[in-house]
Amino acid sequence: MAESDIAPVLTTRRDEAMGFFERMVSKGLGWARKYSLFTYPFATACCGMEFMSVAAARHDIARFGAEFPRFSPRQADMLMVIGTINLKQAPILKRVYEQMAEPKWVVAFGVCASSGGFYDNYAVLQGIDRIIPVDVYIPGCPPRPEQVLDGLKLLQDKIGNQVHRVGHRGSAPHDLLASQYNLSK
Repeated sequence: MAESDIAPVLTTRRDEAMGFFERMVSKGLGWARKYSLFTYPFATACCGMEFMSVAAARHDIARFGAEFPRFSPRQADMLMVIGTINLKQAPILKRVYEQMAEPKWVVAFGVCASSGGFYDNYAVLQGIDRIIPVDVYIPGCPPRPEQVLDGLKLLQDKIGNQVHRVGHRGSAPHDLLASQYNLSK
């Protein structure tokens, strides 16, 4: 172990104040993002009916901040893959994911989206995590609305606990310009 690993790091009041400020802004941004999810439902099979029941008045997904479904990937930040994805749909799903703006989150809704379900054949994608990253898996065939709301709350906790960057901590604009045009100071 190096001596620098053992020695305590001294911070100034400015460093502590910036850390506190960034931490508070990060918490505020996390709170705002977790309660304003714009969902893109990619529904392909029977789980789509269960998604409709979650959005209906009895279970009301709007209470959790995921009320507005967007049917354009450029306006959505949460992709809910609902149902079976076959291999012909996989490139389309990947394109939809790539068109979404950052930050973006993915929920695998049901056992078919999570692992292919009981369709163990050549035509069905055995889990969407083979082509896009998944944040939350919701099990069930089809999952009950309570499971969907629990999965949504798990995703919201994940979003709320992320570190959100306040500003750019790189070089000054003049230094970036100088390095771009090989100018010396």
